[in-house]
Amino acid sequence: MAMTAKIRTALLGFGLAGSTFHGPFLDALDDFALEVVVTGDPARQAAARAAHPQARVVDRREWSPAGSGVDLVVVATPPASHAPLAREALEAGCAVVVDKPFTLTSGEGEELIALAQRRGLVLTTYQNRRWDGEYLTLRRLLAEGALGEVRRFESRLERWQPAVTKEWKAKAAAADGGGILNDLGSHLIDQALQLFGPPVRVYGEAAARRPVERADDDAFVALEHAGGVVSHLWMNLNVAQRGPRMRVLGSEAAFTKQAMDQQEVQLAAGIRPGDPGYGVDPKENWGVLGRDGALVPVPTERGNFTAFYEGLAQALLRGGPVPVDPAGSVAVLRVIEQVRGQLSGPAAK
Repeated sequence: MAMTAKIRTALLGFGLAGSTFHGPFLDALDDFALEVVVTGDPARQAAARAAHPQARVVDRREWSPAGSGVDLVVVATPPASHAPLAREALEAGCAVVVDKPFTLTSGEGEELIALAQRRGLVLTTYQNRRWDGEYLTLRRLLAEGALGEVRRFESRLERWQPAVTKEWKAKAAAADGGGILNDLGSHLIDQALQLFGPPVRVYGEAAARRPVERADDDAFVALEHAGGVVSHLWMNLNVAQRGPRMRVLGSEAAFTKQAMDQQEVQLAAGIRPGDPGYGVDPKENWGVLGRDGALVPVPTERGNFTAFYEGLAQALLRGGPVPVDPAGSVAVLRVIEQVRGQLSGPAAK
């Protein structure tokens, strides 16, 4: 499906995902026209009107993709609603972006991919951390052979949030998309699979540390990739002292980076795509490459979440490839399912 005019877009959901990770980029790029924001929460409706005055803000009961005239539907709602909302949009003839986790199960994801293929429609998933600065930097170092043969990949998304900040996430069961393994694990597993390929062995742990947590807020995943690299992935909301964002061990050198990508913090602070400092990692946050006693700082590649929507515009307007193949997000879901299959208690279901 290729279009010739601006991409008329509806954004479903205006929580953190819709307001921070989608809305600013849809506004920043001339190829998109954000026409509708769908949210039932009065406070979020007010925030959406303030942030996107050109858009019509409506309750879900007042809007349907069928007959709406939009070309693209962006699904940025809680995970349990991803598959039904994406299915409805595809059946209405719209292209679809689905935030992570793609769906609740790999089977649901495969069904959506098949539906999009039958209808000849664009379907893609929002794996925006493929454009984190540290991830782009590591890809560059690997392409240059700077580490030699990579043997171990360690990656963390850790925070200190002893109090619940998003009630729906704490109350959602794992089967409903709750838990940090579904949330942040979707990013870390995706990055590992993109870098080092499919796993031949999967091991995982997950637990709920906060009293109100129904699923998990502390998880660990180990992957043995077909090429021999071992990935260790941590995701945790109860970390008083964070470990390195990335540590990659090779036969010739290692790369370690302590601080994570700046884009989320910048977006929350009102810095927008296209602003001079957007995506720029300060020098004090750079990683280091080499061996103990012979370390050199490595400038961080500029983070660029905008690239997702730039790629999507190319796909919709000029028939290019989608920025993220949803089959990759199904592969992530299969890993999560393997981990949950090893668990017992609330984290397993």
